[in-house]
Amino acid sequence: MPEQPVRARLVDVARVAGVSKATVSKVLNGRQDLSVRPETRQRVHEAAESLGYRPHSGARALAGASTHALALLVPALANPTYVTIARGAYQRARELGYLSLLAEDFDGQEADESFNDLVQEGRVDGLLIASARPGHPLLDALSRSPVPHVFLNRSVEGSGRNVTMDVARSSVTALEHLHSLGHQAVGHIAGPPGITPSEDRKQAFLQHAEKLGLSAAPVASGDFTEEGGVAATLELLRTDAGGSGPPVTAIYTSSLAQAIGAMSAIRDLGLRIPEDISVVGNDDLPIAGHLVPALTTVAMPLYELGTAAVDALVAAIQGAPLGDVVVPTEPHLVLRGSTARPEGTA
Repeated sequence: MPEQPVRARLVDVARVAGVSKATVSKVLNGRQDLSVRPETRQRVHEAAESLGYRPHSGARALAGASTHALALLVPALANPTYVTIARGAYQRARELGYLSLLAEDFDGQEADESFNDLVQEGRVDGLLIASARPGHPLLDALSRSPVPHVFLNRSVEGSGRNVTMDVARSSVTALEHLHSLGHQAVGHIAGPPGITPSEDRKQAFLQHAEKLGLSAAPVASGDFTEEGGVAATLELLRTDAGGSGPPVTAIYTSSLAQAIGAMSAIRDLGLRIPEDISVVGNDDLPIAGHLVPALTTVAMPLYELGTAAVDALVAAIQGAPLGDVVVPTEPHLVLRGSTARPEGTA
């Protein structure tokens, strides 16, 4: 099968024409407010024609939209948490007269060329970034772009534009519930290292476990997926089997998907939920009530997070000073059948 020709990119046209990507974009889009010489315009058009350059469909669709478009970049559409966040963002954007676009930042397509072009060329009025993490290439692009943006559910230290929830309180809520049932050895499944809300949740878990005087509070890290929950649960329970601490009788996860994976791993080990191991998930979505047993969760204000992020971004677009925002709605426990007193306790 013959190889497919590589599509010419904006950067390729800029290199051949000897100008910047922004200049190429504005020339090809017919911007008359660009102060360039006629021969430069001609050189750009000749370079584009010689390379067979065709604008990316995403950029072309937005080429005529100079205002009232926001873009939400999420790390994984498979994560149901972001469906609720996106719904809140979409609804609030619509109420304020904006179109909300959605882009996925998955492995192998981190801030790809088309999305960087949208950022650098100002195709949208503002960006809602839910996929920021240390070393993410998009952070560098944003530092060189005047487009307004906020980070939601992922903090960037020192940016002064973070919209977050009280994730520390979620750990306290879960531990208080499990401790009240008599659990003294509680494991926590954290997210991948370096993710700010996960690190904050883990630190709050460890601090509150110490305050409560738990006999053990082991932590295992995993992706925010079912597979991540399975692997981390096996790590926690194997640690117990190795005799390094009292056996874990309850597990608190960082995401609903991790909790689903944890429940699967527990059953595969021949253990019962909640008789042998209680499970508390983070985030409450309708599916939690239909699992067997129904999953006890800490409900986070995900919808409110999406609306608050849009409010902050639109205010910034309109010239208001940026600042960190914490959604005031506190996490709360949704009690179901996956938690109970440890067997053998009164």
